Amino acid sequence: MSNLPPHNLLTVLGPTASGKTRLAVALARLLDGEVISADSRQVFRGMDIGTGKDLHEYGTIPYHLINILDAGEEFNVFAFQRLFLAAFEEIRCRKRLPILCGGTGMYLDAALRGYRMVAVPENHELRAELEQRGMEELAELLRNLRPELHNSTDLLDRQRTIRAIEIAQYEREHGHESEPFPDIRPLVIGIRWERSELRRRITERLQQRLEEGMILEVERLHQAGVSWERLDYYGLEYRFIGAHLRGELSRNDLFQKLNSAIHDFAKRQETWFRRMEKHGVKIHWVNGDADPLAETLEIMRQVS
Repeated sequence: MSNLPPHNLLTVLGPTASGKTRLAVALARLLDGEVISADSRQVFRGMDIGTGKDLHEYGTIPYHLINILDAGEEFNVFAFQRLFLAAFEEIRCRKRLPILCGGTGMYLDAALRGYRMVAVPENHELRAELEQRGMEELAELLRNLRPELHNSTDLLDRQRTIRAIEIAQYEREHGHESEPFPDIRPLVIGIRWERSELRRRITERLQQRLEEGMILEVERLHQAGVSWERLDYYGLEYRFIGAHLRGELSRNDLFQKLNSAIHDFAKRQETWFRRMEKHGVKIHWVNGDADPLAETLEIMRQVS
């Protein structure tokens, strides 16, 4: 084991608008790497501005787990882990460096913490029973099965709540049987900004995305058949813009409320990263307002 390199996966994480993609791409160019997205929404085609894909930044750098599903389809952390592990092995087989990049905490956990998630089969009898229950009753049932519930998005969509109950019930009955986890030795880089500067970047980025046509993007998705309920499930930008398009929010209220919600979301991301550290994930923090690329390369030299 002593002859193995200290890491075989480089990870770049940080809150929204922190410059993760730019740093990951710069590292990929220097280190002969390929980027794997750890974002719960960038998997969907047609959801570009609202998810902040910034595909123009990649240039010739290969990327994975972006634009692999049609908007409206279901995607979850189990599917992410399976696809991440496949991409990781594929990139390693090409003798290149996998670079995981994103800010979705559960997805990062699924890649970094060494537990393999179980494929839970559908329980049609249980589903038929749950379909008869109201949303409040379903939410209470899920909380009883999972008192530590941290993924509140499971409570925003009825079918997602039913699936979460199905998984929790299966795990209670069968335990956490799982396949061995691959040998992944991650070096984790986190981008940190001073709070007021991050807030400024978030606001500036939101203004830019609105000017680039984010409202039109959401309108087109709905016209293509994606329901308002499904758009709500896809996160803040789609939820607030959907309310605006339905006449529930003025243009000014849309900006003010969405901007505030994204600031709160960034705080929750930072809380998640601190939780990851408490659970044993070593994060090497670099300063976003300095030279994060140079700092990252120096960290890599120190740990090699």
